[in-house]
Amino acid sequence: MRVGVTGHMDLTQATAQLVAEALHAHLEVSGDDLVGVSCIARGADSLFAEAVLQAGGALEVVLPSRDYREAKVKPDHAEQFDRLLKAAQRVRVMDFDHASRDAYEAANEAVMGSVDEMVAVWDGQPGTGKGGTAEVVAEARARGLKVRVIWPEGAARG
Repeated sequence: MRVGVTGHMDLTQATAQLVAEALHAHLEVSGDDLVGVSCIARGADSLFAEAVLQAGGALEVVLPSRDYREAKVKPDHAEQFDRLLKAAQRVRVMDFDHASRDAYEAANEAVMGSVDEMVAVWDGQPGTGKGGTAEVVAEARARGLKVRVIWPEGAARG
């Protein structure tokens, strides 16, 4: 079972805990053949990657650009990012030198194009433009992918 993730980066600390628990509960029943595909950005992507590894699954990382770590990973996320990158069984880097909207869209496409299901850590609100969580959910549904929305009661964005 190949599962990808999309979701908000700006989760409160309390929400991150709620989401981590919900992701773990969802993924622990996926079986021994679980492969999680994530861009390991701050928030939902990294929480999902952690849950995949805790469930005994394999992690595949999709990086939007060659400079993604240097350009976009903040110091308070670097340790987790590096640890998840090291734990990945496969890393795909999109053919972009610099992180950009086009690079993020290519990464979203790579994730959606390689999974059976998408997990969306999403508050259900409309998107603000191309490439956001709401747009990825809509695109995944249009493709016929199963989408599992995770937004626990009491969750909030920071």
